[in-house]
Amino acid sequence: MKLVDLGDRRFTIEQGLSTEPVGIESYSSPEYFELMKEKVFKKTWLCTGKRVDEIPNPGDYFLEETAITGTSIIIVRGLDGKIRGLHNTCLHRGTQLVFESYGSVKGKFTCIYHGWAYALNGKNVVVTEQEMFFDVDKMDKNLISVAVDVWNGFIFFNLDPNPKESLREHLGEALINLFDDYPFEETTVGVSYRADLDCSWPVLRDSQIDGYHLKYLHSRSAPNCMISPDAPNRHAYDFKLLGKHCYGSFYGNREMIIADRSQSAPVASLTSKVGSTLASDTTAKVDVKDWPKGINPARSKDWFFDILYIFPNFHFIFISNQSYVAHKMMPGKQFDKSSWNARFFAPPWTFKAESLAEQWASEYMKYSLRDLWREDGNTTEGAQRSINAGIFKKMYLQDQEILIRHADNVLNEAVKS
Repeated sequence: MKLVDLGDRRFTIEQGLSTEPVGIESYSSPEYFELMKEKVFKKTWLCTGKRVDEIPNPGDYFLEETAITGTSIIIVRGLDGKIRGLHNTCLHRGTQLVFESYGSVKGKFTCIYHGWAYALNGKNVVVTEQEMFFDVDKMDKNLISVAVDVWNGFIFFNLDPNPKESLREHLGEALINLFDDYPFEETTVGVSYRADLDCSWPVLRDSQIDGYHLKYLHSRSAPNCMISPDAPNRHAYDFKLLGKHCYGSFYGNREMIIADRSQSAPVASLTSKVGSTLASDTTAKVDVKDWPKGINPARSKDWFFDILYIFPNFHFIFISNQSYVAHKMMPGKQFDKSSWNARFFAPPWTFKAESLAEQWASEYMKYSLRDLWREDGNTTEGAQRSINAGIFKKMYLQDQEILIRHADNVLNEAVKS
């Protein structure tokens, strides 16, 4: 398929969405923020962005800090191999049990304050000086759990211990059927960056669900690669609305990046040939007919990336048939604060360079991704300043920004229901 084949097609109208300007209440209102906390982030499945292989052994854990709800959750692998979520709160006096972002314990969590201890399943196993307490058998001593489930190796949690829907129901069969054959299990994280930003979570969310900005904001990083000579105003092959979630597939000519940068940025051009970078011609390496069915549905050789947004806090950016970026985006403690964790995943061999040239290319990839994400982050804080000043009051979205329009509709429906 070529972009010109889409003619005058309008995805927004096909999906029955409004074409009117979009309001910015979710970007600007402290009252909306409080409703979003109660109705979305305390009740919805949230992706940690971490994979099961990051806590491979019994006692391995990581902390999941959720600023908007003020909660700290221990995600731990039990002695039975099961992954659980437990509030990081001793039931004696409320003391935090663990403090490190990642760690491992030998069979139990022990509170530093008074020595109470808990098994990896949350059951209390030690109350020190027990004989001095009253009615010990009637005390609520076990750690408070949260719901945890896994999809394709990614760990999700729900602060509601009895969620109204399972993770599978939350994701929906349409999404699962499209992406279950992607080789997530063959990948591991190789690059991870985190930032706290002075912008609302919806502003940050929107920064990674449109392809429109790449032609302009990232013209230095990926010059001209998304400009199609036969359809200069288009950059997207397809959009799918998948219940609460959504997906888009985008045009790109990676050979053009290499050609345009061979003179202006020869190092970037060379690394794309030696290693795996955003400019590497992935469609030339594996026949697109053999790619997982969910990505590059046009089966075009002129393909740059696909976006899968999983409501509310997770974005996949697929950049090849076996590598992707995962963005975890969370609200901060107030409406105009947020946090962003961006991670690059690929097969383990990608990060085990056998030659100095491959190692050099791998390191270059890390820093080029960082610079790309900094370009995105810089725009979010400026936008929030305009919002907070009352200067910017509504958005005019073009057809190929449909994912933003849909995400706003889904959030409003959840918050105002």
